[in-house]
Amino acid sequence: MKLLIADDEALARRRLIDLLRGVEGLSIVGEAENGLEALAACERWQPDVVLLDIRMPGMDGIKVAERLKGSAHPPAVIFCTAYDEHALAAFDAQALDYLLKPVRRERLIAALERARRMGAPAIEAPALANSARTRVHICARVRGEIKLVPVAAIAYFLADAKYVEVHYDGGQVLIEDSLVSLEEEFGERFVRIHRNCLVARDRLEGLARTQDGETVARLRGVAEPLEVSRRNLPQVRRLLRLI
Repeated sequence: MKLLIADDEALARRRLIDLLRGVEGLSIVGEAENGLEALAACERWQPDVVLLDIRMPGMDGIKVAERLKGSAHPPAVIFCTAYDEHALAAFDAQALDYLLKPVRRERLIAALERARRMGAPAIEAPALANSARTRVHICARVRGEIKLVPVAAIAYFLADAKYVEVHYDGGQVLIEDSLVSLEEEFGERFVRIHRNCLVARDRLEGLARTQDGETVARLRGVAEPLEVSRRNLPQVRRLLRLI
């Protein structure tokens, strides 16, 4: 995977390089100090991923990302910034992820792993293999703003038409991820109980039968029980025996 780092602060670029030290299959092909340099470097080196700051002289990172998405072979863009107020514009520019400084190594690796799953060449980071597979937050848009929901606070995902409802401690939001992709990413934390529902394994408290003969699951912190399909009932029972 070819990587370009664009940030007007040399220390910030050096820290990102240090965070990625030891990651196999990753090649840092260049650095850029401003937006125009970033565009020129992308044209020259054709990186798979660009780590992009937002506030840079000449052309800011949002404009760079908008220009890149119109190129013949656009790289995945991961913003690394100290400012959280640009998140909505960043995702409008089709950014893959939005990392706040100081960037944590496991979050950076996780973002790069998402880029790999979208088609970039494979990378390997054995020491961070588990954290690279999954996100620690789900990103949703709520009334035009970006909301980050901790995965640890999510009780269940429920598919509804073309959206998925994320039910978490304190409320719910809608996301556009498919239930299949969520199951693939969070399979160690969530279990499918129905074709339209994934529940947090550590929230499962038991099963019950309704007057209609249906089986429902009781979840800690969730008032209403959730239907369990006949197809998924055996694995839910096995899981409950292990809890």
